[in-house]
Amino acid sequence: MKILIVEDNPDMRELLRLRVQLTGYIPILASHGKEGIEKANAEKPDLILMDMMMPVMDGWQTARAVRANPDTKNIPILATTALFRPHELKTCLEAGCNGYIVKPF
Repeated sequence: MKILIVEDNPDMRELLRLRVQLTGYIPILASHGKEGIEKANAEKPDLILMDMMMPVMDGWQTARAVRANPDTKNIPILATTALFRPHELKTCLEAGCNGYIVKPF
């Protein structure tokens, strides 16, 4: 099972990579949303863990783009976000995320 990690913070990206790898999954790394879309298209991961606040292309834009593509629209997306207010979390779901994990975790 491949898990795409879309995270701009190098330390958080490495922490998630290590955790994914230690649980027996194959991590795929992207440092911003545009790269995440490219890797989702190329790798067809089984799950995407996506930060929402990133440069170049944020997680909301990225989730919408993944959902708009027929080849990637069914890939589950979990937002990994420091946002925790109900209306902020609702925007993650409205953008196409299936759920969210609030940082720090």
